[in-house]
Parts: sequence; structure tokens; C-alpha cells
Amino acid sequence: MSRWKLGWRLLPLLAVIMLVLTGCAQDPYLSALDPKGPVAAAQLSLIMLSLYIMIGVFAVVMIIYVYVLVKFRKRKGQTGIPEQVEGNHKLEIIWTVIPLILLAVLAVPTVSLTFDLAEKHNSEEALQVKVVAHQFWWEFEYPDLEISAGQDLYIPTGQKVQFQVTSKDVMHAFWVPALGGKIDTNPGMINNMWLHADKPGTYKGKCAELCGPSHALMDFKVVALEPAEFDKWVGNMKASATKPAPATASAQAGQDIFNQSCIGCHAVDATKGLMVPDIAPNLAGFADRTVLAGFVEHNDENLAQWIKNPQSLKPGNLMPGFEGKLNDQQISDLVEYMNTLTIE
Repeated sequence: MSRWKLGWRLLPLLAVIMLVLTGCAQDPYLSALDPKGPVAAAQLSLIMLSLYIMIGVFAVVMIIYVYVLVKFRKRKGQTGIPEQVEGNHKLEIIWTVIPLILLAVLAVPTVSLTFDLAEKHNSEEALQVKVVAHQFWWEFEYPDLEISAGQDLYIPTGQKVQFQVTSKDVMHAFWVPALGGKIDTNPGMINNMWLHADKPGTYKGKCAELCGPSHALMDFKVVALEPAEFDKWVGNMKASATKPAPATASAQAGQDIFNQSCIGCHAVDATKGLMVPDIAPNLAGFADRTVLAGFVEHNDENLAQWIKNPQSLKPGNLMPGFEGKLNDQQISDLVEYMNTLTIE
């Protein structure tokens, strides 16, 4: 057998393998197939129900297909064609009613769950969180708690969290696979959904709507804490307004640079919201984040590169670069100051 014929025969197998591997996830906190809350669990049950229905339909069709191939195969001495069944009202009714029944089996729980997840819960029933999507970062506001956060969303376990989601620029989609399905964030429109985390953990979130050159990098984290730990986090965020001055001369110099070059866009007080609306995230607790710009490891080298040339890490973002405007020592001082922006 020639090599090219062997290659063509292996191509379908490789295509199937690649298709199967696209469904593999090494991180359980970024998989809709490993639910960590009741919303995700209910949605997974619908996925499995539809899968069982499709498998059942496929199996029945293949059984009928093989049966027909065998029973009505051409035999020796056969002339003409087999008896035709068009116009058989009984068969037509059967293959019309069965799909309707299957559709109803799938539609009834789907519609019921859709209305349940769209139900709005007030402040007495759920923690209220406003989610605003930006190119390419996330803003989280807790109106009842009077604090705001950027990139990292903190929620308590064992409690419903009511989200009001919108966008300040283009269409995005808010999605935390392990906790529940996505919902679109549309400019000028507020969509509602609620989620619930059963256990403490860090759950990864994604933007699930193509929104620009850094769409794939528009990640965020949902940190679920025990209620007491969440209350402590809220207290620490509110205390960010009274943080003491930096302890070292280098960090103090960095604070002066920040106040001259960055404070026009970024707030460092969680009770202030965004310093300039629609521009840049609140940096309260910035030093506690494990990732920078939503996706890259948070370390001094990456932070310095982000300050110098943010486009090299996240194309299309709105942050200006300071390469050529600040020297290496000034950037080092600024990095040291930003590493003091902790709330723990």
C-alpha cells in the first residue's frame, strides 16, 4: 500500500481523535462536566438527558438501518424492487409522534430550569453583584457592601449570588463553567442570573463571546470562601481606604510615581469604585492576585513588562505603555509599591 493511501486512511481516525481530545480538561475548575454548585449540576443533568436521547435515537436508527440492509438485500433471482411503503399512515404517525414526545421530554425540564435560573433574588435572598465587562477585564461591584473589585470575584459559599451583568463597550459573555452556564453581557442592557458555590475553592471564569484581539485572554477568577472568611475579606477591602504609607523609600518613591502617572485611571481604595469610570480596574488587593492582566503569572518581571508595554502581553487593551516615559529604576520603584497593595 502506498504511503499516501495509508495517510488518507489514517486521516479520519486522526480527525476523530482530535475531536475527542478537544473535550478533555485537566483543570476541574474549568469544566462544565464537573459541577461545583446546584446551577451547574442542574445544567449538567440537561446535557446528559439530551445526550441519552441522542444516543437512543442514533441506536434505534442504526438498528433499523442494519435490519433493512439485511432483510431487503438483493437476493439471487430477485426481479423488480421491494414493496414500497409510502402513504403508510401508521408509519407516518409513528415517526412524527415519537420525535414530538422526545422533544417534550427535553423541552419541559429545559424551559422550567431556564425560568428558575432567570428568577431575580433580592438582597435578603442573595448577595447582589454587578458585573461589568470591559475590553479586556472584569469589574465587580457589591452595591450592598459598598465595595468594588477588579478581575477577582469573591463570593461566600452556601449562598445564592445574584448577578446583574452588562458591558461598557462590545458584547462579552460571563461564564464560570464549574458553577453555571454563560450569560451575555450587552452594552446598554442588564441581564440577570444567579450562581451558588457549594464548597470553597477558586473557580476559573472566561469570556465566552468573541470581543476583540485579546478575547482568549479575558479570564477572571471566582474565589468562593466560607461565610466568615468572606466577611473578613469584605472588612479588609473596606480597610484599604486607610492603608498606612509604604515602609521603604523605594516603595514610597513608587507611590509618588503612581500618584503622578496612574491614579488618574486606577483607584486603590475598594470603596471608591473606579477612579475614572469605564477606564481601568480598581487595584485594591492587587498584590494578593496570583495572575496579572487576568492570565499571566503575577511576578515582578511580568509586572514590569506590563507597565512598559502592556500590548506585548494583552493586545488591544486600553492601558498606555510607559516604556521611554519611566526609566528602569522608576519602574522598579513602581513595581515595589504595587506589591504593597495587599488587603491580607
